[in-house]
Amino acid sequence: MPLTARERSAHCIRVVLAVAVLLGSGTGQSTPLSAQARASSTFVVFIRATPIGNEQVSVERTSAGWTISSSGRIGPPISIVLRSLIARYDPDWRPLALVVDATTRDQPAMIQTRVKGTTAENVVTLGGAAPLERTDPIVEDAVFLPNPFIAPYEAIAARLRTAAPGTTLTMYQPAQGSFTITVSQSSPDQIQTLERVITARRTRVTFRPPGAAPQDADIWGDENGRLLRLSIPAQSLEVAREDIAAVSTRRVTMSRPNDENVKIPANGFSLAGTVSRPAGAAAPLPAVVLASGSGPTDRDETAFGIPIFGQLAGSLADAGFLVLRYDKRGVGQSGGRPEAATLADYADDLRAAIRFAGDRKDVDRRRLAVVGHSEGGSVGMLAAAGNGRVSALALIAAMGVTGRELNLYQVTHGLDRSSRPERERQATIELQKSIQNAVLTGKGWDTLDIPPHVRRQADTPYFFSFLSFEPERVMREVKQPILIVQGELDTQVPPSNADRLGDLARRRSGRLVEVVKIPGINHLLVPATTGEVEEYGTLQDKRISPHVGTVIAAGLKKAFETRR
Repeated sequence: MPLTARERSAHCIRVVLAVAVLLGSGTGQSTPLSAQARASSTFVVFIRATPIGNEQVSVERTSAGWTISSSGRIGPPISIVLRSLIARYDPDWRPLALVVDATTRDQPAMIQTRVKGTTAENVVTLGGAAPLERTDPIVEDAVFLPNPFIAPYEAIAARLRTAAPGTTLTMYQPAQGSFTITVSQSSPDQIQTLERVITARRTRVTFRPPGAAPQDADIWGDENGRLLRLSIPAQSLEVAREDIAAVSTRRVTMSRPNDENVKIPANGFSLAGTVSRPAGAAAPLPAVVLASGSGPTDRDETAFGIPIFGQLAGSLADAGFLVLRYDKRGVGQSGGRPEAATLADYADDLRAAIRFAGDRKDVDRRRLAVVGHSEGGSVGMLAAAGNGRVSALALIAAMGVTGRELNLYQVTHGLDRSSRPERERQATIELQKSIQNAVLTGKGWDTLDIPPHVRRQADTPYFFSFLSFEPERVMREVKQPILIVQGELDTQVPPSNADRLGDLARRRSGRLVEVVKIPGINHLLVPATTGEVEEYGTLQDKRISPHVGTVIAAGLKKAFETRR
C-alpha cells in the first residue's frame, strides 16, 4: 500500500580520467565466444534508474587471441565521449595491449599501454599536458580496467564464468597500478525477453582498491560468458545490455517445469502472465487469480528481492490449484499505460484475467478464486463485487479502513519513529491532511506551501482513487465467501485492518468469513523481527512464510465447498 508519497526505489576505483566508476553489459542473442569470430552488443548506462548514455562493444576471437573494442557517449554527470577503446589479450586472456581515445569533460584523453612480460609500459595524455610515461609491474593474468568504460568488463565476465567463490582477480589501471576483486557466491538467474529466456549467472564481487573502502558489485554473464549486466548499489549505477534493458524484459524469479506464459486480452491491450499448475493433476482444476499490490509490480510481485507471488503461486499449485499471475499494466511484458490508472482501472484488468482463467478448459468455473495482496485486496474487492465468475475471495494484508485513513496512519507512524520535534510532526500531519483535501476536492492547492514535484506526485488519478476508496461501501456488493489473512507484524497495513474487514464481511448474512492472523510475519509475508518498512532491505530470509500458502489453500477449499 502507498506510504506518504508512494515510495519507490567513493569511487570504487581511482580512475585515470577522474570520473565515477561505470560498469557494463551487451545486446542481442549471442553464440559461444569459442565458436564465433565477432560478437557485438550495446550497453545502456543508468544512474539512479535514469539512462545517461550507451557504449557499443565488440568481442572478437582470432588465432592470435581476444580483442575487445568499443565506442560510445555518456552524458552528465559522467560526460564522456569514447571514440575508440581497443584491449587485446592472448588466447588465455593474458593482457597484451590497450589503447583508449576519449574526451572527458571537454578535455581529450589518450591512453596507450603495452605489456612486456610482467611490465606494463604506459603513455597517458590528458588535455593539453605533456604525455605522462610510466612503467608498472603487472601480473600475467591481470584484466585491463581503464574506468569509466564498459567494454573492459567483458574480460571480467569471461573470467567469472568459471571462477570459484574465494577466487581473487587482479585488475590493472593504466598508470595507476593494480588492485584486486574477490569473487563471492554465484547463482543462476533467468531473464525473459520478448525473443527468448536468457540463462544467466549472477556473481557477487568485492572491489578492493588501495586506500579506499571495499565496494560490492553484482555482475551477470549470459550462457556464453558475455557481459549482461553490472550493478553497484552504493553508486546508484546500473549498466544493462540493450536486450535486457528493455521495459518488456523481466527476471524469471520463480518458475515451475510446466509453467505456461500467456497473453490476457484486456481493454485495448494485453496483459502478460504465467499460469502455474499442479504436476500430474487431472483437469478441470480449481483456479486462483492473483492481484498484486501498489506500484509497478510484475507478475511475481517482487519487492525488496522477495518474489511474493512467484512463491505463493508455487505453493498454491502444489496444493492443487491452477494459478494465474500477471504483470500489471505498463509493467514487464504487459501493455497499457499506468500514468492515469486508478483502482477501478486495475479492477478492470483483474476482471479480464478472471474471464481469461474462467474460459480455460482446464479450469473448473465453479471454483475460481481471487487472491489480492495489499492494494490487490482493494482491487480484488472491486473486481469480485457483483461478479458471478468469482467463487471466493482472499484478502491478504488488505486495508479495512478508507484510503485516507490508512495514508494518514502511515504518515503518522513514520513520524512517530522519527526524531523530529513534536511541533514539526504535528505540522507535517496537518499538511498531509490539507494535501488529502486538495486531492479529493481539487481545491486549495494554491494555499499549500509545497514544492511543485510534491503536488505532481499527489495530484494524480491514482492517489484520488486510493484516498477515496471505502471498503465498507464496496463490501456490501461482495457476495462471495471471504478469507482474510494478516501478518501480526505488519506495520504498513496493521492487523486492525483485518479485524475491520472481518466485521464488514460478517454484516452480510449467510456468508462464510474467516480471519487468520499469522504470527511473526510482516507486510511482505516473510518472517521479520520488527515488521517496520526500514527492516525490509535487511531481511536475509527471502522466503514467504509457508503458513501463508497453507492457510489460503485450506480457506479457499472450504469456501468452494460452501458454494457447491
